[in-house]
Amino acid sequence: MEKQEIIGKEFRCLDKGFVRLVDLMGNDSSIVQSARVSYGKGTKTISEDNSLIRYLMRHRHTSPFEMVEYKFHIRLPIFVARQWIRHRTANVNEYSGRYSIIPDEFYLPNPEIVRKQSKTNKQGRSDELIDATLANEFISDIKATQELLYEKYNNYLRQDIARELARINLPLSTYTEWYWKIDLHNLFHFLELRLHPTAQYEIREYAKIIANIVKQTCPMAYQAFEDYRLNAINFSAIELKILKEMLKADPLSPEQMVNFGLSKREIEEFITKIHKINNL
Repeated sequence: MEKQEIIGKEFRCLDKGFVRLVDLMGNDSSIVQSARVSYGKGTKTISEDNSLIRYLMRHRHTSPFEMVEYKFHIRLPIFVARQWIRHRTANVNEYSGRYSIIPDEFYLPNPEIVRKQSKTNKQGRSDELIDATLANEFISDIKATQELLYEKYNNYLRQDIARELARINLPLSTYTEWYWKIDLHNLFHFLELRLHPTAQYEIREYAKIIANIVKQTCPMAYQAFEDYRLNAINFSAIELKILKEMLKADPLSPEQMVNFGLSKREIEEFITKIHKINNL
């Protein structure tokens, strides 16, 4: 998708939220131009650009990715925003309840995603479904509380109590909005954490939309991110020793590795890693 087609397009998220790409500076070419600071535009082929981006990602050379910046307009529940703001490497300007009237917009989860507490992940829900009656009761109680608190908020405003005080008892399910600007290197870090299966469902839904926007606007960089970070696995020193015992059989030849889609350079680096394990 062209930059002009995606900027300003609203992608709906959850029940009342959205993500809009407001502005974009740079693309895949910006990354390779930064890495090849001594070269001019057009001096390399697309395949060479792709190989360079993959090399940069593979070896954690992050500064060229900082040459690409995204600015988003996002509407999200406050409890999601409080998780999101932990990523402190971005510029944020949020809707102010001190200056403006807070809209009557609250998040209500679908019954299908109301789950029990996970027994293995202390900070998340499990995949175990709960009784539909209990799920609907939970949602009805949330909705009733939201309506009650918003009516009290409006009543305080009618009595001329300051907006900055009237707002303080509104629930975390209240929707807020912000402009969020971040470079691609730090955006990849955000996505690596927030696309993870253990991340909260609601923030994962926003991360999926943002990931799709990045995939369309910086396809080579996003593919490298998927291959070397998002879908990759790191091993500890002890795990590598275990792998050494598991690799006692003859490894594949370089010629056989080509069939997996690795470049010559990637094959050389992979073989170096295998030798490193064998030398532990």
